[in-house]
Amino acid sequence: MSRLKKIIKRMKVKNELVRQIMGEVLGTFVLLLFGCAAAAQVKTSRETKGQFLSVNMAFSIGVMSAMYLSRAVSGAHLNPAVSLSFCVLGDLAWIKLLPYSLAQIFGAYLASGLVYLIYHDAIMEFSGGVLTVFGPNETASIFATYPTDVVSMQTSFLDQVVGTAMLMLCILPLNDKRNAPAPEALLPPIVATVVLGISMSMSANCGAAINPARDLGPRLFTFTAGWGIEVFTCYDYFFWIPLVAPMVGGVLGSIIYLVFIQWHLPEPEDESESEEFNEQTKVTEHNDKKDEFFYKMSSL
Repeated sequence: MSRLKKIIKRMKVKNELVRQIMGEVLGTFVLLLFGCAAAAQVKTSRETKGQFLSVNMAFSIGVMSAMYLSRAVSGAHLNPAVSLSFCVLGDLAWIKLLPYSLAQIFGAYLASGLVYLIYHDAIMEFSGGVLTVFGPNETASIFATYPTDVVSMQTSFLDQVVGTAMLMLCILPLNDKRNAPAPEALLPPIVATVVLGISMSMSANCGAAINPARDLGPRLFTFTAGWGIEVFTCYDYFFWIPLVAPMVGGVLGSIIYLVFIQWHLPEPEDESESEEFNEQTKVTEHNDKKDEFFYKMSSL
């Protein structure tokens, strides 16, 4: 047993950034595995084994599970838009933005590959062996997000900006010590509930990606797995919308929280002042007790 402990100790990664990258890869992998697997089940069963709500709930459970899994290691951003927002807020070093984002995209890519292997037979049966982006038997939407035919590019961009801004606006107060923060252990289910609310209310236009890694990772997989370049060129090159708009929305939501809420919260008490106040209180109480004692003695 002691030998095993020594081996484990030697295998421990000492570089903080590498540990954080590992956490983001695995966390995003878990998130996308839940979500894309649910989408594959609903799509290939022609909604006989789940419905659109099933996919929303699966992604939310994926968020909760991934946060519990990797939050202590990397902060469980799971989303380049969240990482960028934390950089703007000063909670993440700018030099870590690119490694975090690449790790999240890679985790999403790996999860998409595993979902494809699990549902390969069902996907081929559903699509007739033809992997396409358009038509009644398209299967690309199992992995990446695509707009409905009636939605313009401008509306799609606005949709993703608003959705991601709402995400940041709702999760920032949860861990803000100056506000009314949620208990640490309850953060993952609360964030998951926020994601579920956004998915249930803002996914009709273009799938509520609100996460560049959630969309680009699976899109890259479908490009390499047989769907071809069409996953990037379809719908007037829609692919850049879920890549860029969430980054804008995340920063916008963070700025709105700062301007409307955080800047107006009461300043936290200075620890030195608090300690000095407590010390003065103790001295005062001690003197009061002494005075009371001498009063009683004199009355005797």
